[in-house]
Amino acid sequence: MDASRRTDDEQAARWNGPAGNAWVDLQELLNEMFRPFEELLVEAVAAEHAGSVLDVGCGTGGVTRAVARRAGHCVGVDISGPMIETARAHAEREGVPASFIQADAQEYAFDPGAFDAVVSRFGVMFFSDPVRAFGNLRSAVRDGAGLRCVVWRGPGENPFMTTAERAAAPFLPDLPARRPDQPGQFAFADPERVRRILAESGWAGIDIQPVDVVCALPEKDLVTYFTRLGPLGMVLPGADERTRAEIVEAVRPAFDPFVQGTEVRYTAACWMVSARAAAAKLS
Repeated sequence: MDASRRTDDEQAARWNGPAGNAWVDLQELLNEMFRPFEELLVEAVAAEHAGSVLDVGCGTGGVTRAVARRAGHCVGVDISGPMIETARAHAEREGVPASFIQADAQEYAFDPGAFDAVVSRFGVMFFSDPVRAFGNLRSAVRDGAGLRCVVWRGPGENPFMTTAERAAAPFLPDLPARRPDQPGQFAFADPERVRRILAESGWAGIDIQPVDVVCALPEKDLVTYFTRLGPLGMVLPGADERTRAEIVEAVRPAFDPFVQGTEVRYTAACWMVSARAAAAKLS
């Protein structure tokens, strides 16, 4: 099995297992915390006057539904069965013009030229072959269609996102290290790498701008947040109760710099990535 296939299998197992279930369980918390990015993407789509939009890595469909209300129709795609099932249920209950596909957007055979725009909130950093993935997304849109993605900048600019694993490191020496050249949260931290990926996959007019947004969550939900999500959320379920309690006791104070009364507040340092589908070359 080659490395790309192995990575794809690992991502599928992760998002159809613990990570996907955690996002479903915490969907209200996460959607509210990342609401400012949803609003940025909805406004970008509105400016495009797009009629049909593809939301990549849609998760439980919060952005998909918001875009659908504004654009007229939005299709969400995600590899996670639990999240797609939840997204469909929300859309049906709310009666919004949104539909969903459980698939790997890197491989899925979208109808050529079916979409007027592509959006993603933190959903495009997990591809094993990003050039292939964005090439596939290019084939799914018409010439000139817009791409708008929000991705994380580096861990050094996002200390909140690595606080739990740094504080837990003495207890979990085998905690997997984050690698910027591998699929994951910070895979698109290097803007020049992102430019190369997009240029090689059929996108032009590439623009990458820093976006710094203050996000918040209730302090009462903080322990649930760091024990269910991220690298710590992947390993804690396998720890015994004593070890788990020791880790929580050590990690919780590490978040004190972000606690303001009943809220936890931090700055999310991200890139807003914009591009347009280059005109197809005549053979």
